[in-house]
Order: sequence, then structure tokens, then C-alpha cells
Amino acid sequence: MSTLHVLSHSPFTDSRLSSCLRLLGTEDALLLCGDAVYAVQPHSLPCDALEQQHARLSLFILDEDLQARGLECPDWATRVDYATFVELSLRYTKVNTWL
Repeated sequence: MSTLHVLSHSPFTDSRLSSCLRLLGTEDALLLCGDAVYAVQPHSLPCDALEQQHARLSLFILDEDLQARGLECPDWATRVDYATFVELSLRYTKVNTWL
């Protein structure tokens, strides 16, 4: 069963991102939105953790939130819009929002 994991909280305020990364299955994907996009700040521990797993990780980042925070999408991640977010929600068997 494939799961789309959706994170919206800053990786600098709690451990949701690291917990999620430990639980990701081989068919799962991760979507960063809201303050979770700060995880791709260059030279940060969260960015390093994501980059180390990029070969096995399907990582999507909401473009609007990247732009709002003045961040760039790394080349090992996929920038998505809201329409693609909806498509991803339908593509995966489950959606797990880390509240």
C-alpha cells in the first residue's frame, strides 16, 4: 500500500520530519507544504537528511509555499502546484497528514 505523507510544520520546531523519514516505505512519497518547505534550506540538517535519502525518496514540494518563503526547489525534488497536489492525493492509496 502506497502512502502520500504530507508535512506542513517547520522541521526546526519539532521532529515530525525525522519521524516521517524513518517510517517511509518504498512506495511512499513525501509532500512538503507550508512551513515544512523550510526543510530544503541549503546547508541545514533537514535538507541534508532529505538529500541523503533522495535516491529512495519521492519528494514533492508545493511551489506556492517555496515562492512565499523565497526558497528554491532542489534538483532532487519535484515542484508541484495545487492541481498536482490533488492528483498525488488520488494516485496514492492513502494520504497521511502529519498534524
